[in-house]
Amino acid sequence: MDIKKNSANIVSIVRVFVAFGAIALLFRHTQKAYILSFVLTAIAFSMDAVDGYLARKYGQASQLGAVLDIMGDRIIECIYWIMFAVLGWLPVIFPIICVSRAFITDGIRSVALTKGMTPFGMQTTAWGKYICASKFMKTSYAVAKVAAFMLLILAYTPCDKFNMMTIEPVAVVLAWIAIIFCIVRAIPVVAESGKLFE
Repeated sequence: MDIKKNSANIVSIVRVFVAFGAIALLFRHTQKAYILSFVLTAIAFSMDAVDGYLARKYGQASQLGAVLDIMGDRIIECIYWIMFAVLGWLPVIFPIICVSRAFITDGIRSVALTKGMTPFGMQTTAWGKYICASKFMKTSYAVAKVAAFMLLILAYTPCDKFNMMTIEPVAVVLAWIAIIFCIVRAIPVVAESGKLFE
């Protein structure tokens, strides 16, 4: 594999392993492990912007790249929601919603791919394009999700409980905002899927 020609795809794949490392550290229950998990979480989500930048800058945008990007997003967000539920930091409804939404939207998008469309290219209505592919919606969802994940790790970092009492409610509110975005951004995919099966 030519690394230079596939740098965006490599970043998409590596960031999943960075996230796995961050999640694994949460089993250590030490202040150092949680701080490192916080840093690795920031890196994993930053890499999502890097792979897109590399794809655009070096003309590496492709259907494979789009699939790897979405696949990486799904794996990462699902493992964080699942881990937070396992640790008791969030209700189990969060990973249930996230995983269900992932199966529904990605199942539909896989059909779109067989018809030569990109995952976001299947949206044909103005409102569908805005909700699924606009920079504002993608950024808002990403910011709410990343802030929730990082603040939850920070809130439960073994140290002065005062931190948890002040940060944890903010993290939970952001988690609810993120999961609502997760649901809302699936609506156009489902609503516009009928044309794929005609």
